[in-house]
Amino acid sequence: MFTGIITGVGRIAALNDLGSSLDHGKRLTIEAPPGYLDDVGLGDSIALNGACMTVTTLDMPARQFTIDISAESLDKTAGLDQAGASINLEKALRAHDRLGGHIVSGHVDGVGRVASFERVGESWELRILAPVELGKYLAYKGSITVNGVSLTVNRIADVPDGCEFSINLIPHTVENTSLGQLRAETPVNLEIDTVARYVERMLTAPGATSKDLNP
Repeated sequence: MFTGIITGVGRIAALNDLGSSLDHGKRLTIEAPPGYLDDVGLGDSIALNGACMTVTTLDMPARQFTIDISAESLDKTAGLDQAGASINLEKALRAHDRLGGHIVSGHVDGVGRVASFERVGESWELRILAPVELGKYLAYKGSITVNGVSLTVNRIADVPDGCEFSINLIPHTVENTSLGQLRAETPVNLEIDTVARYVERMLTAPGATSKDLNP
């Protein structure tokens, strides 16, 4: 589990094929910030742009670690197939950590696209077009994870090709995550609020009624 509070910005130092066909995934070598890997071990989970991955090798002197990502995961995520790209990093939540953002699973639910990213006063307004199927999970003042960052939805608008939502980014977020590098049409990883998953299940499971929300 994660919180959506980014603990470092890394860089994809290299991509290597795990096989010769399109059915094979890739091995990513990630360069981490100084000291970031000091408490990381083999098999640990680290979210890369919001996608939970497993550390397969560690090179402490080079500040690098590798992860293996399947072709399926590459197809369902964004920003993990570009050498040199900056990516948001978050280590898995520990039992005694503060829950500074919201409960995040590290499972990408869909890929959205940046509609606009503009400065407004001292902050920035980020507007993203989410896939139609994710629109029902977005709510005013609800939580959404964008490239691994826990954010609050300020406005939503259902449109024919999806659901456009707006987020306000303070300078700290822009300066300490890779979100500051976003541009119009950039694809981004989205994870809906975990609570929304359970609400939908309670309402749609066989035998579910409105009383399930008001026992």
